[in-house]
Amino acid sequence: MGELDQCESTLLEYVRKSSTPPFLLKTYMMVEDPATDDVISWNADGTAFIVRQPAEFARDLLPTLFKHCNFSSFVRQLNTYGFRKIATSQWEFSNDMFRKGEKDLLCDIRRRKAWTNKQQTNNKNINNAANKKERDEDQRSSSSTSSSSSSEYNSLIDENKRLKMENEVLSSELSTINKKCKELIDIVAMLAENSEEEEEGQQDERPMLFGVRLEVQEEMERKRKRAEFTETVGVFLSQLCK
Repeated sequence: MGELDQCESTLLEYVRKSSTPPFLLKTYMMVEDPATDDVISWNADGTAFIVRQPAEFARDLLPTLFKHCNFSSFVRQLNTYGFRKIATSQWEFSNDMFRKGEKDLLCDIRRRKAWTNKQQTNNKNINNAANKKERDEDQRSSSSTSSSSSSEYNSLIDENKRLKMENEVLSSELSTINKKCKELIDIVAMLAENSEEEEEGQQDERPMLFGVRLEVQEEMERKRKRAEFTETVGVFLSQLCK
């Protein structure tokens, strides 16, 4: 009988400890995690915890464990488990069974029970008012976020229109330059052709020695200048049309 009683006692103790509410376990994990000490951590003697940065706590930590980002809801949950706010200058909460290094005590924390129907009604009214306030805040936040997103979208649309107009202007300028480049090439080609015809016409006027026409100084100078001109125009056109 003694062994049976001991087994029953051990089993009851195991069930009691394994029934720790998930809210308490998750909160304890956040407070214990040294990586988040700048946001939430124990106080100096480990008898309470402090939410040092409520905004960052609600934005970055709550969604990871509680699937919401409402700091007021978190505080209400603490109240239902008997936590007290023990400081006016910061968000510091205490519960006699919530202590640093004593995780086993969590199973002794229980949700508060309403004492009377009147108390339940009062709590319900308070919760309804708080929920309405939260919904209003969420709607304002959603509206602000929507307005910000709309503003960013409109800015992107305007920027896209501006870039499109600039691209059209650049394309028009490029088309004009290409057209002028082609016209210059045609002009140079025509000048070169006329120069060749003129040269052929002047060849018969050069003096002959023993049946061979001679290159006079004037003709040689003209050829040199024509070659220099052709080379210069070719370089200029190649750079212009790049």
